[in-house]
Amino acid sequence: MRPIPHAQSFRFATPILILMVVAIWASAVFALDGDVRIHDPSTIIQCNGKFYTYGTGGSCLVSDDGWTWRRGERPARSGLAPDVIHIGDRYYMYVAANIGGQPKAAINMISNKTLDPKSPEYKWEEAGVVASSNGVEFCNAIDPGVFLDPTDGKLWLVYGSYFGYIRLVQLDPKTGKRVDPSDTPVNLAVNCEASDMIFHDGWYYLLATHGSCCRGADSGYNIRVGRAKKVTGPFLDNEGIDMLEGGGKLFLGSGGRFIGPGHFGLLDLGSGVQRFSCHYEADLDRGGASVLDIRPLLWKDGWPVAGENFKEGTYEIESVRTGTALELAVEGVPVGGKRAGGKGGGGFGGQGGVIPPQTVAQVAMNWPAGNIDIRMANYLCQAQQKWAVTPVANAGGYLGSPYFKITIAGTDRALAVGEDNELIALPAFTGGHEQLWRLDQLTDGTWRIMPKSASTGKEPLALSAIGSSFATLSKFDPASDKQRWLFKTP
Repeated sequence: MRPIPHAQSFRFATPILILMVVAIWASAVFALDGDVRIHDPSTIIQCNGKFYTYGTGGSCLVSDDGWTWRRGERPARSGLAPDVIHIGDRYYMYVAANIGGQPKAAINMISNKTLDPKSPEYKWEEAGVVASSNGVEFCNAIDPGVFLDPTDGKLWLVYGSYFGYIRLVQLDPKTGKRVDPSDTPVNLAVNCEASDMIFHDGWYYLLATHGSCCRGADSGYNIRVGRAKKVTGPFLDNEGIDMLEGGGKLFLGSGGRFIGPGHFGLLDLGSGVQRFSCHYEADLDRGGASVLDIRPLLWKDGWPVAGENFKEGTYEIESVRTGTALELAVEGVPVGGKRAGGKGGGGFGGQGGVIPPQTVAQVAMNWPAGNIDIRMANYLCQAQQKWAVTPVANAGGYLGSPYFKITIAGTDRALAVGEDNELIALPAFTGGHEQLWRLDQLTDGTWRIMPKSASTGKEPLALSAIGSSFATLSKFDPASDKQRWLFKTP
């Protein structure tokens, strides 16, 4: 977070991110629900089943499900762009403040046994300064980002802003304090801020925010990334440019009605599902306020890619494993009718002209009135193979997304879980848990489809392609293609 805007410009290569086949979206993205106004949010963290994030000025947001958010209680110390991590039985919060004007600054650590203000153990304890800048050196010690190395258990802190270097110091995971305050910090990057570090598949990644901030819809914030084989760098982008020389591969820029993304935070849900949090400097649908967002995190060719939250629309739902599509178990009717003689080609010349899309009204007169089984078949653009996926209002959600209903397009026939935990289509959507679906984009860009009613037990179930003609529900296996799906526009 940079209190005084200070724009910089560099020449960057703009990568074209090509993912696996996903839908061409037809409608606006669904933002998080509730009160999501916050600037410089910390990495989202869980405590006793609730989600918390903290922002500049002492702001706090809390959510019971990761979808609907509300205002939370201010921590004992407020300041600039805090970050939080949970290690052992304590939560460590790192929060910065400029002292008499930047770039003179200090980052303090406070800790607590819980983030729940209603708990009798809720008490913030001061632990002092872990990093600072004296106003003369080429660094502004704000915007802390804390990182626990999964390879060796060491704890690190990255910090800094456009007033100089992004720096790295080592912390003690047992206390959260600086290991040796006399150690010289390591310089990792320059001319960026709001940095954070993650580890993936043998590489360390430094994600940092470039561009101008704190100007609302005129902010140029964007998130860029470099990677290194060592936590101390050097962090190079995809063109081999060191982040100490202004390098950084574009991860996320402004798009649609969301301006100026910054402050990346990793959310690893396990089983091949990762998400990230950020804030936008301006959400034009919320009066230009700075707001929280949560999006899928994908990986391609060794680099993180910002995924898209699912958007409502009409889709073919295709199995990655079999290439066949989910459909009602009814007798299909060829689009345009059975082949006739046609002009030329001895019956292969077609009927001439454009064949219009097949509608439910044309073919549904013989469909059963009650429940209908679900099967899979080659996609033939028929009405029983087209599914409308729509968010359900007031049904809650999960981390970053609402629950969806999945119905045959043009009808109210709803995909549901039957009493035997097998798939059926009900005559109408009634809002029951067995008719609500969770859609998680996996790190390769495909999707996992899970029913709400069968995802709260000991073994969450996911839609699974057993063979080319049969789909069922089974425990999710991240190593298999059986439970990976594509949503394609018909």
